[in-house]
Amino acid sequence: MAAATQGKVSTFSDGVMRLLESIEYRRIESADDIEDIARLRYKAFTMVGLAQENHESLLIDELDFKPNAHVMGIFFDEQLVSTIRVHHVTAAQRDSVAVARFPDVMNPLLDAGNTFIDPVRFAADPEIMRDYPALPYLTLRVATMATVFFDVDYCLSVIKPNHRAFYKRVFQTIELAGPRFIEQYNNNLELHAANAEELKRTLFKRFPFFNSQPYERKMMFAPREILGQTPLTILPTARYALQQSN
Repeated sequence: MAAATQGKVSTFSDGVMRLLESIEYRRIESADDIEDIARLRYKAFTMVGLAQENHESLLIDELDFKPNAHVMGIFFDEQLVSTIRVHHVTAAQRDSVAVARFPDVMNPLLDAGNTFIDPVRFAADPEIMRDYPALPYLTLRVATMATVFFDVDYCLSVIKPNHRAFYKRVFQTIELAGPRFIEQYNNNLELHAANAEELKRTLFKRFPFFNSQPYERKMMFAPREILGQTPLTILPTARYALQQSN
């Protein structure tokens, strides 16, 4: 990487790391919290023409409540600003958007023993996004933490074709399935995947704000019976992880 490019990445990462200091993550488990997530999804999806009257299932659906689902809220100054849902997908537990929309690709991979994180339902408050365009990175950070915590083989991306360049540049994804028209979303979607070992080897060096300490990942994803009680908020540990790696 050229020195000028390295400098730009470093400056960008420093800015995102500073923003991360004002961020809290929360596990979404109560009925009231789910309603807040639905409102945020509606607000975000309306901006891109998805939240139409016949698309209620884009707000809350049965996949939100599956045993392998983890719905997360991202809070900035105590305000819910974005959300994402991740599924830990294995041969024994196949509930996920990627499996539902690309079964011909996903099922053979699962049958072969591969494991995945499937992050979907990314939604960010469009007003906050205008002021803080780095918010998607801090939201997708949930997916990188899940990839490490569950020790999977791949982190998936079910995306629109115009988002392909972003995921390839940041996560070094490869295409598993080209664009398919999905009637529910009234859009073409395609399936990409990032190799988990490659992510762990290079991503945290390029973008340190994606990194985390084991304690944070445990608070995010460990079953309630292991934690004893669900944490109210989870503070990012990327800066501490960076200090330990230096």
